[in-house]
Amino acid sequence: MIQNFAQNFGMAWRLTRRELRGGIKGFRIFLACLILGVAAIAAVGTVREALRAGLASQGAVLLGGDASISFTYRFADDAELAMISDAADDLSAVADFRSMIVVGEERALTQVKAVDDAYPLYGEARLDPPMPMATALDGVNGQPGIIMDDLLIDRLGLQIGDTLTLGEIPFVLMTELVSEPDNASGGFGLGPRSILRRSALDGSSLLSEGTLFDSHYRMRLPEGGIGPAYGALMPDLEPNGARWQDARDGAPGMRRLIDRLGAFLVLVGLAGLAVGGVGISAAIRSYLDEKTGTIAILRALGAERRVIFLTYFLQIGILTVLGLALGVILGAVIPALLVPVIAQSLPVSAELTLYPGPLAEAALYGALAALLFTLWPLARTEEVKAADLFRDAALGSNRLPRPLFIGLCVAILALLVWVAARFSGMQALAMWSFIGLGGAFATLVLTGIAVKYAARWLGHRQILRRVPTLRMAFTAVGGPGGEAGAVVLSLGLGLAVLAAVGQIDNNLRGAISRDLPDVAPSFFVVDIQPDQIDAVKTRLESDPFVSRIDTAPMLRGVITKINDRPSREVAGGHWVIRGDRGLTYSATPTRTTVVEGEWWPEDYQGPPQISFAAEEAREMGIGIGDHLTINILGRDITGEITSLREVDFSQAGMGFILTMNPSALAGAPHSYIATIYSEQEGEAAILRDLGNAHPNITLISVRDAITQITGLMGQVAAAITYGALATLVTGFVVLMGAAAAGERARTYEAAILKTLGATRAGILLNFAIRSAVLGAAAGVVAVVAGGIAGWAVTHYIMEESFAFDLANALAIVTGGVIATVLAGLFFAYRPLSAKPARVLRARE
Repeated sequence: MIQNFAQNFGMAWRLTRRELRGGIKGFRIFLACLILGVAAIAAVGTVREALRAGLASQGAVLLGGDASISFTYRFADDAELAMISDAADDLSAVADFRSMIVVGEERALTQVKAVDDAYPLYGEARLDPPMPMATALDGVNGQPGIIMDDLLIDRLGLQIGDTLTLGEIPFVLMTELVSEPDNASGGFGLGPRSILRRSALDGSSLLSEGTLFDSHYRMRLPEGGIGPAYGALMPDLEPNGARWQDARDGAPGMRRLIDRLGAFLVLVGLAGLAVGGVGISAAIRSYLDEKTGTIAILRALGAERRVIFLTYFLQIGILTVLGLALGVILGAVIPALLVPVIAQSLPVSAELTLYPGPLAEAALYGALAALLFTLWPLARTEEVKAADLFRDAALGSNRLPRPLFIGLCVAILALLVWVAARFSGMQALAMWSFIGLGGAFATLVLTGIAVKYAARWLGHRQILRRVPTLRMAFTAVGGPGGEAGAVVLSLGLGLAVLAAVGQIDNNLRGAISRDLPDVAPSFFVVDIQPDQIDAVKTRLESDPFVSRIDTAPMLRGVITKINDRPSREVAGGHWVIRGDRGLTYSATPTRTTVVEGEWWPEDYQGPPQISFAAEEAREMGIGIGDHLTINILGRDITGEITSLREVDFSQAGMGFILTMNPSALAGAPHSYIATIYSEQEGEAAILRDLGNAHPNITLISVRDAITQITGLMGQVAAAITYGALATLVTGFVVLMGAAAAGERARTYEAAILKTLGATRAGILLNFAIRSAVLGAAAGVVAVVAGGIAGWAVTHYIMEESFAFDLANALAIVTGGVIATVLAGLFFAYRPLSAKPARVLRARE
């Protein structure tokens, strides 16, 4: 058996070399599709790895230290500070909070970073004009200095050297902040950044107990000291509400975004590879159709079918290796062009080098896709018999390959799905992506068949006899052979991916504004001190533009234990226990509905009781009778859940996960928050009057917050869209290949029509109508498939409401029609230019 295989392989190899001497003319579309698909996946993977490496190497810079211990609403007390100082070689304390910058009558929200003299421990802030950080914060003429983001400077119309006010304290603008080193949040905040010296705020109410601020103690540690420092500090500090983060994962939010976006784009790239697979299969089929005579001669000379199969398998395998190599090289080069653009929007530099992992992953995807889409047409070479030499036969038989090959195709597809799920890290999304692609593939195949039958039926209707050009176009679409299946499938898959991404894009950009109720708050007001709340209410209640005011006491706490067990053991990684949460107290259930249990009496003075959000309680697996331990300002308070209530965050108003009875929090320092519902005409006066009367309070514009969040979502959606465009380019290449494959048939058809008296314009219109019909069919199916896919991703993955974007759908259909018509007309030039006599003689 081994000897027989060796003989067959040797003969197949000799035939393969002779076939390859003729060049790769029939494999251009095959190579283009393979190279594009592999390059897209390799480029995405390389950029993802470069950004991961940048995050890993700059973790300490992004975090501001080798490790950071954070507190909410307070600074470390003397004992805690002594423990932290003893563990660190160097220490920097930073406070982070929001406040209002005031310049004359102008006000703007800013995210303030109040630093000490040791800041920054790692990295360096870029300032314009350049100067030492200490010089900038020292200020001039006895006034402390402040450093501000250029967006804030422009918004307030400031110049370097101008004076401004922050919480009644005058500051002088010393320089512009170009970039800050410890920017692990990726620059996202409700206001542009300002940096000042913490000591300049002494005596102000901006960092008093109960106001909204976070303190961060960044530590420089000896090499290998992260683990020992954690073990020495956190057992004592964590029960007091301290949170730990270290340079091993200095920017977890950014890392998660990069990982998820990268995985999603790889799946989009796989969709592009599937589109390219259609072109690969069509190219192989077309090439083997031309080789039918050669195969028949080989069979007549006694060649076994396995020799013939091996001959073309080896030939295609060699070209596949060439395509994979070119795709991997291109995918490694593209990031060098993309990273400078990406770096402008990220606070971390990508470490661009050669990453074998993503390149190997892309090559594996490409190899499996090429094998899957070439095995089926290759298997059908076995159907060619010696007698086909004397017939006008082609490989286009409708018979299925042998069960062995069908089973191999299924096994390869299953392996491709498994590899995608394994490498992407998003198993559910990968599985559903392949199911969606399979459904779209099947729908488009059926659509191509339906279009042929419908066109054939219309072509024979009496109503079209008076419009011969239209009748001929429909008859040609429905005739034997033709391009209907290939065009609808290739273009439809590409447009379906783009349609899905378009719907996701629209829903990402509009999620915040669309989900807001018709009447949303104009402002969130924070840091209102207890002695200011009555004056704030008095001002707002007398304002004719204000329709509603909601106020509540505001504290923040960390749920450390559930039923005396660590909260993470009970609730896992639920968002409620990740970090601190807002909580309040109330004697009555104001603007809420208790759905289970009972609210405490208004004059209740017993042990602490808790009313918890019902939906979050179900998600965490807790309920009535469970006990929660909450650390508030370093003090543990344990209370029993006695009621569950509805909390509707979609109303954009005031909502608390946790509410306690008033006596449970008696004596705890706190501030108040408020939501103000006002007509737009009254917003400027509210901002001015409250800012003048109470400089320490902060007003956050809901409209500005929505604009910023929508912009961030738009950046994510744009990245996905660019990935989808690569898929569309692949689809257009396949479309051009299908049009090129039909050029010979159109040349013969044009010659006959010219002989019968048809004009060039009439023939061109005939070709254009065919293309428009096929493009419209592909576009309509793509809109439906893309809409379903967009809804699934938006609803199940992003957990957002879905709204179908009609404008996007119409653009997809229009684009499909235009693309198909342009491709058809491009390959109509030579058929129209050919002389009928020469064409008809060549067919005799």
